[in-house]
Amino acid sequence: MLRTLFLLALGIGVACAQDGAVLYKTHCAQCHDAPAGRVPPFSALRDMSPMKVLVSLESGVMKAQAEGLSSADRHALVGYITYPAPKVTPAPASAFCDASAPPRIRTATVRESVSQWIRWGVDLQNTRFQNAAAAGLTAADLPKLKLKWAFGLGETSAARAQPSIDGRQLFVGSEAGTVYSLDARTGCIYWTFQAEGSVTAAPSIASGSLYFGDQRANAYALDASTGKLQWKVHLDDHFAARVTAASLLYKNVLYVPIASFEEVLPLSPSYECCTFRGSLVALNARTGERIWKSYTIVQAPQPTKVSKSKAQLRGPSGASIWSAPTLDEERDVIYVATGNNYSDPPTETSDAVLALSRKTGEILWSKQLTPKDADNSGCSSPFKTNCPDSNGPDFDFGQSPILVSLGHGRRALVIGQKSGMAHGLDPDRQGEILWQTRVGQGGSLGGSQWGSAADHDNMYVAVSDLKITGIVLDKTAAEGYRLTVNPKQGGGLFALKLGTGEKVWSATPPPCGDRKRCSPAQSAPVTVIPGVVFSGSLDGHLRAYSTATGEVVWDMDTSREYDTVNGQKARGGSLDAAGAVIVGGMLYVNSGYGQWGGMPGNVLLAFSK
Repeated sequence: MLRTLFLLALGIGVACAQDGAVLYKTHCAQCHDAPAGRVPPFSALRDMSPMKVLVSLESGVMKAQAEGLSSADRHALVGYITYPAPKVTPAPASAFCDASAPPRIRTATVRESVSQWIRWGVDLQNTRFQNAAAAGLTAADLPKLKLKWAFGLGETSAARAQPSIDGRQLFVGSEAGTVYSLDARTGCIYWTFQAEGSVTAAPSIASGSLYFGDQRANAYALDASTGKLQWKVHLDDHFAARVTAASLLYKNVLYVPIASFEEVLPLSPSYECCTFRGSLVALNARTGERIWKSYTIVQAPQPTKVSKSKAQLRGPSGASIWSAPTLDEERDVIYVATGNNYSDPPTETSDAVLALSRKTGEILWSKQLTPKDADNSGCSSPFKTNCPDSNGPDFDFGQSPILVSLGHGRRALVIGQKSGMAHGLDPDRQGEILWQTRVGQGGSLGGSQWGSAADHDNMYVAVSDLKITGIVLDKTAAEGYRLTVNPKQGGGLFALKLGTGEKVWSATPPPCGDRKRCSPAQSAPVTVIPGVVFSGSLDGHLRAYSTATGEVVWDMDTSREYDTVNGQKARGGSLDAAGAVIVGGMLYVNSGYGQWGGMPGNVLLAFSK
């Protein structure tokens, strides 16, 4: 029931606010923006609970006014009314770089190994391995690292978007939808751009252009030197669609993965679940023109049955793509990992690794690792009104497949799963399982979450296994309450042999100690350089481990307040959705993630010798 309350506030609130603004202006603003008599003003509606507003629209005093609105429209309207959009605070003039020294953009002819981290996983194979020349840091350098600068990402509780760096220029997005171009050495601002929705993934950079998506399912291309919009494309008409992951850019084609928040909406008994299907969209990187769109579920959702609340249920649905695509240049194939189904019937392409033709988007093969995993927020309700009969364990993939070489012409796709399993698959035999190794207990917030890493020998898998224990009132939180977590459960880092999955070593998470709101869970993406692997924790620490032994060789506690170069009030907290970025002798990491009971924060940190 605690998870139910949280999903109601977060899922319906933050997510549905996308289309709710238009609906409010059309159907509600005339009365509530200029209230008369007993009509409550918009500010009073903001203070109501999401459920109270929803009940009013469906069976209460506003039922007549809501006549003609679909179930999706009503939920979108509730989200906009009850959850304010993040505030965008303009940076002071002193935060901007000297106009006489514009950023220098690298050209496509410059080798990517020099001063670059231009996509989520470093390389096209998503190894998250930065070589020695590009990293500019060694294990011996780590004790010398000091904070170079801190940058406040606005009034938000989570610093989600991993930065990308090209030479002297750093790019990072924010929950408020602001995309920043910063000087990578000093943190001063070259330019800013305002997207329609939150920007929560690492941008991709090529040939002087910057590419990213937002949580309104838009894709953008900007001039990296000036921030000028080159093109913008809406990728999916489903009201719940969003882009949460980085795109893949290759040979002037941009491949954008699509996910959705529809999974949380069936908590409401009246919601007609579910109609969204995950997809991958290929765009001409120069013009934004669509080349192809491939759904992770071939069959369009159809009516299946009527729920206990007399809402029409539909399916199949779901199988979102939450992570960046991976390229196989040898076979001209793109690999993606999918999420769970939202409704029955379950499909064979959920909780799976899919291989798609790069040129046509055709699904060449699918390897499912957890069958019949249909799950939504209705399964957390005591009434289970919209819970699928399959009622799966919610073991979907939140990370990218990593393509590695095993030598002697053999290759593997390695990937961690929320089930607590790490998998090795054969990309040359339609995903045939090479090995499977358990690293965690697994669960909806368990197992391996946002990203593993690999060097030439090992796969490095961090374990979340976050345990939520309750809910407490908290006036400082935007929702009015916060989740509590078990300070003794979760965490761990494993090194597994690429060819066999054999455990080379495992590192036990350090205890939380006296820190409040602390969990040892390690959900953040892992990063590796020669000899050192980095893993962030919900306890606020970024730790570096020896790749040979698993011994902690460096530990940075990021959870504190910071003076920022842009004058924003900023604080570090839990490390979760974004991993460390290491390039040109500097280490960058986002700190702050309050969503699942973690410590909120809003800062981008830069360290150097």
